[in-house]
Amino acid sequence: VQLVESGGGNVQNGGSLRLSCATSGLNFDDFGIGWFRQAPGKKRDDDVLCASNTDNTSYYADSVKGRFSISSDYAKKTVYLQMNNLTPEDSGVYYCAVQFPYSGSVNYLLRWGHYDRWSQGTQVTVSS
Repeated sequence: VQLVESGGGNVQNGGSLRLSCATSGLNFDDFGIGWFRQAPGKKRDDDVLCASNTDNTSYYADSVKGRFSISSDYAKKTVYLQMNNLTPEDSGVYYCAVQFPYSGSVNYLLRWGHYDRWSQGTQVTVSS
């Protein structure tokens, strides 16, 4: 299983970005996915920002709830993270990660170590 992430960039405060996590070799009928962030100058945060799975349950941290959303394109085997109303505090390197097969509980999608593969990361910079 491989993940290729893209879509990062520079955006103004209040702007939007959509990150893509293209998968290969993944059973798209049975997996969990999470998104993580490493803020500038800080260690990677091993608590998930948001997560979803093929049972269609999801989790969003309070910091992103109502602004971020996860979606997927089955035909493209790609998962997306739509990020709206971005602030400078959202800046950082974003990683997608997959758990396969899905454990069956969103509670096991909350930490970096719950996943089996991670992307290379993509930089998001939000300027004020």
